[in-house]
Formats: sequence, C-alpha cells, structure tokens
Amino acid sequence: MLNNLLVLLQTGGTHRVADLARELDTTPEMVEAMLESLERMGKLQPVERTCGGACGTCSLAGLCAAGNNNRVWTLVE
Repeated sequence: MLNNLLVLLQTGGTHRVADLARELDTTPEMVEAMLESLERMGKLQPVERTCGGACGTCSLAGLCAAGNNNRVWTLVE
C-alpha cells in the first residue's frame, strides 16, 4: 500500500489526506502513518509554511493544506 500511495503522490498536484485514504480504501490515520514512513525513508520532505498568515485574503485558502494547520510534504527528487 505504501507504493500505491507513492504512485498517487507522483501524479502531481495536491492531495488531501482524506482523499488519499478514500483512494487507497484505508483510514486517514493510516495515510498519515504512511506519509511519515515515506518521510523517514527520504521520499518526502516537509514543506515550511511561508504564507505568513494571509489565509483570510487568499483565494486558495479553502484548498490549501498549509492554511488549515495540516502538515505539507513534497516529493524528494
């Protein structure tokens, strides 16, 4: 299942944990654990939030994981 998650992430774009869980037919908690495993394996790295708290004026605030106090990762090349 970890490889399936990695394949989904490699398709690009942004993915919410709940959507990944639904796609993989598992729980959000399991997806969080898998994301942490991929980070430990060096496949993902955390992204610092650089918005500076301007979420209230951002047109993408409802779609952005960073604005919702969620952790955000990016794939390691």
